Amino acid sequence: MSGKNKLVIFDTTLRDGEQSPGASMTKAEKLRIAKSLEKMKVDVIEAGFAVASQGDFDSVKAIADTVKDSTICSLSRALDKDIDRAAEALAGANSSRIHTFIATSPIHMKYKLQMESEQVVEQAVRAVKRARNYTSDVEFSCEDAGRSEIDFLCRIIEAAIDAGASTINIPDTVGYAIPSQFGDTIKTLLERVPNAGKAIFSVHCHNDLGLAVANSLSAVMNGARQVECTINGLGERAGNASLEEIVMAVRTRKDLFEIQTNVDATHIVPTSRLVSNITGFPVQPNKAIVGANAFAHESGIHQDGILKHRETYEIMSAQDVGWHTNSLVLGKHSGRSAFKNRLEELGIQLETETEINAAFARFKELADKKHEIFDEDLQALVTDAKIPDAVEKFKLVCLSVCSETGVTPKATIILMIDGEEQTATAEGSGPVDATYKAIESIAGSGVNLQLYSVNAITSGTDSQGEVTVRLDLGGRIVNGIGADTDIVIASAKAYIKALNLLSSKPEKQHPQSDV
Repeated sequence: MSGKNKLVIFDTTLRDGEQSPGASMTKAEKLRIAKSLEKMKVDVIEAGFAVASQGDFDSVKAIADTVKDSTICSLSRALDKDIDRAAEALAGANSSRIHTFIATSPIHMKYKLQMESEQVVEQAVRAVKRARNYTSDVEFSCEDAGRSEIDFLCRIIEAAIDAGASTINIPDTVGYAIPSQFGDTIKTLLERVPNAGKAIFSVHCHNDLGLAVANSLSAVMNGARQVECTINGLGERAGNASLEEIVMAVRTRKDLFEIQTNVDATHIVPTSRLVSNITGFPVQPNKAIVGANAFAHESGIHQDGILKHRETYEIMSAQDVGWHTNSLVLGKHSGRSAFKNRLEELGIQLETETEINAAFARFKELADKKHEIFDEDLQALVTDAKIPDAVEKFKLVCLSVCSETGVTPKATIILMIDGEEQTATAEGSGPVDATYKAIESIAGSGVNLQLYSVNAITSGTDSQGEVTVRLDLGGRIVNGIGADTDIVIASAKAYIKALNLLSSKPEKQHPQSDV
């Protein structure tokens, strides 16, 4: 494909997606997602913001050293230390990109940067030139471009391209744009910037008004040839443009979009489930492409039409986006080799024999409870394991719950805390409430429970329930995930996982904070 008819897919799930409250991921989890994105043939993977923390640096480096078929990118502010740190993390990549940004809107320049427009241009040029010392693939972003003055955008973009930027990103940072207006902005920039033909123009749209995908597609129709997006639309506030919706819109409406992507769409659904499972952000049933109801038909008229000819009510095939992967893979009689091979097929690589043995033991335990083991069960099983980068201060030993009609529910729990068993009993309005009160009577954490969510991993009454809890402690937010065929036990696991995360090292800093 030539540059004119190829759309570059830039995935920022591991960077912007991780900025969703409580969505922080461990290095091992980021690697799993990066490998899945590589298998999907995503062009560019923004692996993180290397200067933000040692953990983020290590994750970017690990992904750069491991993933070979996608370009690996690190975000950096237009500062020397950011760019140098990004280059260091990306040193082992087959193909690397440094993505540097500076704010360009009047409100950001005045109140955040406290800089004059001339200073902003000078800093942008200096940053691009420094990044070019490390790689020929440099992306420059005009932060808050959606609220920037068009004359200033033309000026700074021209200067950035002259300095060596090969991709120019126009972000709708606060989700303020409207599709027709945003498309006109891209068209105007391409027409007015004298050296626009020397760079690929990109867009990065947020979903505050629910228009991220629409704005991105409008930009593509007006000449943008890269879209920055995330799996499941994950991201700050209301999220980002959804990768799966962008890819399938372009593919389905070839009559309007005379472009193609490299993406292997059959990996969309498995990757969506992986991201959901790791981050603890469930996919809503009516979510386009990857929601459980995306290809379900309740209406009799619709069902009749589908049976006669699929395209009467379906504009794409469920199999094309990976729904066929929802198949039985293993059972209680499956051996260790079959289990290990299936994990590898799912992009899950356990590094040590101890990890493999522990995971296989959990699999056998699950198989005794649940006759049919699906891919989703295996994803949850691995995610539900001990968090590699967290301190396991609290460990569930035993939970007993009494709940019957007309009787106040009661829970008795035994926790191992720093090697010592402690027991507590509490009553609550329900079995989960009683369990959480019992845990807190021991932990005394003082956390605020912001979210409690239950999601069935597969169909059937023997399905594992996946519970997500979001805890807030002094402004630090974490998500804990637990899975079990018993919802109350899954709830306890999720709460304890979140407590352990709070006991571990603090999460990375925000990319726009002072680092």
